[in-house]
Amino acid sequence: MSVNGKSITHAVREVIDSDLSFQDSLERGYCNISAVARIIKPQVNRRLGRNIRIESIITALKRSRKLYDITERPMLSIIANSTISVKTDVAKISTGKSKRIMEKVAKALTQYGDNFISVSESLLSITIVFDDTLLPQVKGTFANYNILEVEDDLAAIIVHSPEQIIKTPGCAIAFYIQLARRHINIEDTVSCYTDTIILVKMTDVGKAFNALTEFISSSRNFPKRRQ
Repeated sequence: MSVNGKSITHAVREVIDSDLSFQDSLERGYCNISAVARIIKPQVNRRLGRNIRIESIITALKRSRKLYDITERPMLSIIANSTISVKTDVAKISTGKSKRIMEKVAKALTQYGDNFISVSESLLSITIVFDDTLLPQVKGTFANYNILEVEDDLAAIIVHSPEQIIKTPGCAIAFYIQLARRHINIEDTVSCYTDTIILVKMTDVGKAFNALTEFISSSRNFPKRRQ
């Protein structure tokens, strides 16, 4: 059935495609289809411009479910072949971005290169992540500049993945979702080639490590797709 040129199934897929939690629940098969239908009904109604029967949405969800089968996705293999390392006692500093700041960062990298974990920049700011034993020195380096944030008592969880992660959508988000489910705040994150670096509070590092290792382990044990 279609409404205003758009089918109910298409509208349902649009709603599911915009929400990773729905996708994940369909992937893993733990969602209650009727409950999901009730939740997304207002959005489906708005997209189609009329009141759609809940039974029609349930039918559309059942038809769409196979589209979110994790065994069909290349990312399953990437997650299954990922490994994790943890660096505790980490700090970060964010500053406003300028030519002078970039020069300071380059000098710090040369001087303390082995102690730096990551450097990332946006249009207006730059963030450096490093061993917190260097915090006094690094903070002093930028003392006369626009320091936006200083934070210590952090841990860096580094997920090392196969090279295919570079061209495969959804992998990094899949890692983030595992932490969000356990109410673990991601203090900062950056991707560097095949590594996904996630900063969390030291108090959360145990939970975060367990969440990600369990996720990787479950991916390795996931039943192989039947031919």
